[in-house]
Amino acid sequence: MKPELLALYAGPDQVMTVTSGLASVLGLLLIFWNKVAAAFFRVVRWVRRSPAPTPTEASKANPSKLS
Repeated sequence: MKPELLALYAGPDQVMTVTSGLASVLGLLLIFWNKVAAAFFRVVRWVRRSPAPTPTEASKANPSKLS
């Protein structure tokens, strides 16, 4: 066995620590999911906001047709 491959070994003590941390982050995300989703959609709405509509040439020429 090549000694370089030993550097890639991840034993249970390393794997359990990482997965426990990931589970904690996921748990917090799920607890506050409603607020996280609302903030995400608020940002999406802010980014995708269209500019104010401008009047077209036809409506400028004939203002009586505006509804």
